[in-house]
Amino acid sequence: MKALYALYSDPDAAQRAVNALKSAGGALGIDERQIVVVTAEPFDGYDFSDEHSQTHIFLLASIGGILGAILGYLLTRFTQLSYPLNTGGMPVVTSWTNGIIIYEMTMLGAIVWTFATLLIAGGLPHFGKSLSDPAIWHGKILVGVADPPDRARPELEKHFRLAGAAEIKSTT
Repeated sequence: MKALYALYSDPDAAQRAVNALKSAGGALGIDERQIVVVTAEPFDGYDFSDEHSQTHIFLLASIGGILGAILGYLLTRFTQLSYPLNTGGMPVVTSWTNGIIIYEMTMLGAIVWTFATLLIAGGLPHFGKSLSDPAIWHGKILVGVADPPDRARPELEKHFRLAGAAEIKSTT
């Protein structure tokens, strides 16, 4: 992956760069999905950080819990019906004792779905190349363009400098 990126010291400059890239994207031949922002920490109140803050993890964990409860109920019911025991007139499928297994399967379903959601939302495992720089872990903010057209590189560098870039780098 080819990329052209700049490192910024403060989030205001990074936000200016993102805004400049989004507004000039059509003229430069870049799409909003090509604009990459990488930080070591979240910056609340900035558009480049807030656009990825929405998550569906609660809904998906709830769905996992409901599916786990259904599977727990089916597991206990079919297990008890498949072993015909003489219960002396008592019901074969008991509600209170099955509740423990149903509860545990509910929690297991919620945990597994939450873990799967975290992996998928985080893009893990990721075997492709990703845009990064060691300066990010020292407080810098990386704003870059993945696979920019060669004709747009000088104009991109100009937009990065106008936004206050500390340094501009490229990868090949």
